[in-house]
Amino acid sequence: MSSLGPLGLFTVLLGAALPLIDFFIVNVALPTIDHELAAGPAVLELVVAGYGLAYAVLLVLGGRLGDMFGRRRLFLWGMAAFGLTSLACGLAPDAWTLVGARVAQGAASALMLPQVLATIQASTGGQRRAKAMGLYGATAGLAMVAGQILGGVLVAADLAGTGWRSIFLVNVPVVLVGLLLAARSVPETRSEKPAPVDVPGTLLLALSLITLLAPLTEGRAAGWPLWTWLSLAAFPFVALAFFLVERRADRSGRTPLVPPSLFAVQSLRRGLPPIVPFSISFGGFMFVIAVALQQGLGMGAVAAGLALVPMAVAFFGASLAGPRLIGRFGGRITVAGALIQAAGLGLLILAVRQDWPELGFLGLFPGMLLAGLGQGLQLPVLLRIVLSDVPADRAGVGSGVMVTAQQSSLALGVATLGTLFLALTPVLGMGDALTVTLLVQLGVVALTGLLNLRLPRTVS
Repeated sequence: MSSLGPLGLFTVLLGAALPLIDFFIVNVALPTIDHELAAGPAVLELVVAGYGLAYAVLLVLGGRLGDMFGRRRLFLWGMAAFGLTSLACGLAPDAWTLVGARVAQGAASALMLPQVLATIQASTGGQRRAKAMGLYGATAGLAMVAGQILGGVLVAADLAGTGWRSIFLVNVPVVLVGLLLAARSVPETRSEKPAPVDVPGTLLLALSLITLLAPLTEGRAAGWPLWTWLSLAAFPFVALAFFLVERRADRSGRTPLVPPSLFAVQSLRRGLPPIVPFSISFGGFMFVIAVALQQGLGMGAVAAGLALVPMAVAFFGASLAGPRLIGRFGGRITVAGALIQAAGLGLLILAVRQDWPELGFLGLFPGMLLAGLGQGLQLPVLLRIVLSDVPADRAGVGSGVMVTAQQSSLALGVATLGTLFLALTPVLGMGDALTVTLLVQLGVVALTGLLNLRLPRTVS
């Protein structure tokens, strides 16, 4: 087994951070993009949703391709494509060109990200793997929060007059450094028995995610036309067809895109369900808070980003403490994390009720801090648990399944909680709409905590 050294680990974690940062970095830049490109709400939704859809749809396929052709090779290809598509986003002359470039950027991310977890699984072991997985979880969570902080700073800085374009152009030099480091430090790994691409499974998974996520993300802005309802009605049938096709392929000895037999692995079967509500809550919160702080409280891009700093710091600190806490408390540390996150949301709800619309950084601070602390005690542990028992030769498909569930749920959170918030705002006012949305999120966090109770007490 080729070993992944410290520089190689840093490099793949950089590759993990970039796609997650770019999912969230546009949230605080949307008003500026709208002003400059006259995009309108429906097209702005596509700037966010187009990236998320392409990313989610192709993640499992990206993991399979890494198993077949080599994970280092796909990581390099994906990172290079991410740099080129980021450049295209930054140079987009109009809104629809930006949407197309964002879709391509999401596809590039789907090639790169699955290789990160698969490389860690295949080229580390024991305590080194546990530490690497803990750092991956810390990186993933921090990247999601840091994306909005960085976006606010870059938009306000207006580097060389680039405005919102800098949030994409900044990726280009980072990618060039990443490619040089990856070529020198990331070992090549692949499955000993790579399976061919499952074309029917790939198409049906793509259609399943599109029929669910496309209408939810575009429906409100488009006025809920007929196609959105037809698409949602088709989703359960397409999802059932996907499951039946994959099960038939699995039972006949072929290797489907998402083998149902993979869910026989206890760590994946128990660890994956909590990731779904956790990510729905996370994705929805980050979108809603960006809108509320800027449009409701009149904060600038920098102030809206800096309001999230307590969450980021607490998340990172909790993530670093995670490996020691897992050794002592096992998977049940995530239950404590859900309770702390719920307490943070409760404080945010009280702050909104008492101080809106004069709510400022100090009023947000306690709730943000506790919410970040609770999230940091959950996500890294959940990611580690899901893949802890997945065999090395299935690391690519296992990581692809997990990241697809996470990414789809982040997009679903933006679509559902974001739509709820934006629909309630004209009726209740933004302060009350935010309160209701946070209460719904509190219910989602409670569901996460209940699912966390099923996690194993000991984690390998």
